[in-house]
Amino acid sequence: MKDLKAKLDKKFGGNENYHSLSTILPYFKPYIGRTLLALGLAIPIGALDAVIALALKPYMDVVMMDKQIHSAWYLPILIVIFTTVQGTLNYLATYMNDWVGGKVTNDLKTTLYSKLMRQTSGFFNKQTSGKIIKSYNADAEKSCAGLLSNMKTCISRFFSSISLIGVLFYNSWELAIIAVIVLTCAMIPLVKIKSAIKSVYNRSEGENAKVFTTFNEAFAGHNVISAYNLYDLKKNQFQKLVNTVFGLKMKITQHVSWLSPMMHIIVSIGIACVIGLGSVLIAKGELTPGQFVSFITALIMLYTPIKGLGNNAKGISTCLCAMERVVEKLEKVPAIVDKPDAIDFPEFKDKISFKNIKFSYIKGKRVLNGISLDVKKGETIAFVGNSGGGKTTLVNLLPRFYNVKNGDLTFDEISINSIKIDSLRKNIAIVFQDNFLFEGTIRENIMIGNLDATEEQLQNAIKLSYLEDFVSELSKGLETQIGERGMLLSGGQKQRIGIARAFLKNAPILILDEATSALDNQSEHIVQQAIDNLMKDRTVFVIAHRLSTIQNADRIAVINNGYLTEIGTHEELMSIDNGEYKKLYTMSGK
Repeated sequence: MKDLKAKLDKKFGGNENYHSLSTILPYFKPYIGRTLLALGLAIPIGALDAVIALALKPYMDVVMMDKQIHSAWYLPILIVIFTTVQGTLNYLATYMNDWVGGKVTNDLKTTLYSKLMRQTSGFFNKQTSGKIIKSYNADAEKSCAGLLSNMKTCISRFFSSISLIGVLFYNSWELAIIAVIVLTCAMIPLVKIKSAIKSVYNRSEGENAKVFTTFNEAFAGHNVISAYNLYDLKKNQFQKLVNTVFGLKMKITQHVSWLSPMMHIIVSIGIACVIGLGSVLIAKGELTPGQFVSFITALIMLYTPIKGLGNNAKGISTCLCAMERVVEKLEKVPAIVDKPDAIDFPEFKDKISFKNIKFSYIKGKRVLNGISLDVKKGETIAFVGNSGGGKTTLVNLLPRFYNVKNGDLTFDEISINSIKIDSLRKNIAIVFQDNFLFEGTIRENIMIGNLDATEEQLQNAIKLSYLEDFVSELSKGLETQIGERGMLLSGGQKQRIGIARAFLKNAPILILDEATSALDNQSEHIVQQAIDNLMKDRTVFVIAHRLSTIQNADRIAVINNGYLTEIGTHEELMSIDNGEYKKLYTMSGK
C-alpha cells in the first residue's frame, strides 16, 4: 500500500486535484464502511438503468410484432420490481451519502476551527470575518459533502453507462460504435471546464465573503450606523457589492452554460445517425424492430445525463475549487509554533529581560527600535507614551502574540522562543481594554480563566473582583445570559468579569492593557479596586492611558515612537526638566 501511494505521489504529486483528494480522503477513514456502502450502492443503481431498455426488445418483437401477449406477460411486473429496487437503493445511497458527508464535514470543520484558533494575531489583522466564515466553514461544506455526492453520481453514471453501452452492443455493434464515438466527442469539452472557471469562481467567493463581512458589520456597528444616519450609504455599498457578485456569477454561467446546448447538438447528431443507419439495417433484415427500439431507448437513457453534464461539471469544479482552498488552510502552518526542543515555562525566579527588541508589522516601518529593559519578579512596571508609540506591541510580545525576530525576550535568561507556547500563556493573565465576552452565562465567562476551578475559588474571584453585589441583584445570578459579546452588560461589569477570569487563572505574570481607560469615573474607581487586588504578589505590566492610575507603580517607562526614552519612579520622572513623562502628566491635568 505504501509503495502504491509512493508511486501515485510520484506520478500525480504535481496535480492539484490529486493533491487535494489525497489530503481530504483520510477524513473518510473513520467512516470507511458507510462510505463504501454509499458508493457501492451507486453501482446497482446505475447498472439497473439497462433493465428497461433491455426489456423492450422481447416486448417489441414478441408482443408488438408477433402479437404473442401471453409470452411476455411478466415484463411489466419485472420493470416495476426492478424500478422499486432501484428507487430503494437510491434512497439508501442518498441517506448514507448525507450521513457520511455530514460527519466528515463536521470533522473537517473542527480541524479547520482548531487550525484557525492557532493562527497568530498578525493573521487575524489581515483577515475579515466574512472571509474566515467562507474559507473555514462554507468551503468545508462544499468540499466534503460535494465530494461524496459527486463521487456517487460519477459511479452511478459510470456503471449506468457501462450497462447501457452493453445493451447497445448486444443489439447492434455497428450502431453502438457510432454512439460511443458521439459520447466521446461530447465528453471532451468537460476537461477544460475547471480551469476556465477557477479564477472567476475564486474571485466570486472572495466577493461573497465581503457580503458576510457587511452583515457582520451591520450587526456589530448598528449604533454607529444609526447615530450617523448611514442607512443610504451602507445600502448603496451593499447594492454595489451584490451587483459585483451577480456579475461574477453570470461570468461563470457564460463559461459553463454553452456546454448543455452544445451537447444537445452533438447528441442529436448521434441519434440522427443511429436512426438513419438503423433504418437501413431494419430494411435489410439485419436488425429487428425490437432491437432497434431497445437500442434507441438505451441510447436516449445514456445521452440524457450527458446533456446535463454542463451543470454537473460546474458542481464538480466548484467542489474541487473549494477543496483546494480547504487543503490550503489545512496545510497552512501558523507563523508561531513550538520548536521541536521547546521546554515548559521555567519556574520564574528573577527577571524578564527585553534585549534590544526591534519589531515591524510592515517591512521597512519599524514600531520598536532596539528596546532593552529588565523587569524584576514582583515588580509593577507601567508603560506610557504617545499613541502608536509601541507600548501595546512591546507587551504583546510577552504572551508571544507576535514572534520576537530581532533581539530577544527572556525569562530568567531563557529565550521566549525556546518555551512552549501553551505553557508560556498559562503563566500570563491579561485584562484587556475591552474584554471579549462569549455568548453564554456569567459563570461560563468567568470560568474561562480556569475550567477546573472549584466553586470556592470561583466565589473568591467574584469577591475580589467586586462582582458580588452585581451578581446578587440578578434573579438568575451567575447563570444569567449576557448576550453576544456581553451586550447586556456595562463596560465596568465586563471589566470586572475579565478581572475575575484573571483571578481564576492565578498566573504569576499579569498584563493590564489600558484596563480602565474606557470607563467613567465611578466604574473606574470600582474596577481599579479590583485591579489592585489582582496585582498583589504578581509581576505586572501596565499600559496606562490615565496617568493617575500608575503613580504607585514601581517604575514607569516612557515609550515614544518605538524608543524607550525615560524610565523611573513617578517622583524621579517628575523631577526631570522638560521630561517626556512630566509633559504627559502636566497635559493630563494632574
